[in-house]
Amino acid sequence: MIREAFRFRETFATILADVPEHISAAKSGMIRARQELEAYIARDPFFLATFDPYIPDSDDVIVCRMTSAAQKAGVGPMAAVAGAIAWAGVEAMTDAGAKYGVIDNGGDIALISDRSLRIGVHAGEALLSNRIAFIIPPQEKILGVCTSSATVGPSISFGIADAVCVFSSDVALADAWATSVCNQIRPDDRTVLDQVDPDDVAGVFAIMGDTIVKWGNLPPLVSAVVDEQLISAGDRL
Repeated sequence: MIREAFRFRETFATILADVPEHISAAKSGMIRARQELEAYIARDPFFLATFDPYIPDSDDVIVCRMTSAAQKAGVGPMAAVAGAIAWAGVEAMTDAGAKYGVIDNGGDIALISDRSLRIGVHAGEALLSNRIAFIIPPQEKILGVCTSSATVGPSISFGIADAVCVFSSDVALADAWATSVCNQIRPDDRTVLDQVDPDDVAGVFAIMGDTIVKWGNLPPLVSAVVDEQLISAGDRL
């Protein structure tokens, strides 16, 4: 397995692949997606700034994916940017013939895999942080595993959760819902989960200090030792 860090402007990601050609494909896919998005934002800066769902005048794939995800999750479209860019990268890997490819864009992960994978959970100072991992079974289709935190990283959050992980085949939607749930969930208030459509989202896992919340169909959790050195910084735009 090859592990390579990738940086393009404000995108800081980690790519996992079996062969160098698939690494190159991932980079090309993310660069194209980011350039497409930047070109649209240059014409419509409000897309970048709003925290509310927004309907842009664009049929660009990445813009449409972010817009659709934001509308369903009730957030601004930029809440889906890291997942959408990772998704584009893994799509490019599959187009190049990859059966195994992982892109971690700051905790927003897109993957396809012909083997089981472990994905660790980093949740700041929470007791379980870096001590548990999900066992992801082989995935013939792209899966999104996206995480939002109010206590880790520079992203804007209006919540208190140490980590909210969302699983969906729509990677942009997983990213948007991770943000939305993280903004709203509290140990004594989980009503935001009533808004999540199980047809769109497979599962949600949240850590708030000592409180754990599980919703939907989640992969198995096991004890693990997570190396913080492997955590990617993520996408900034």
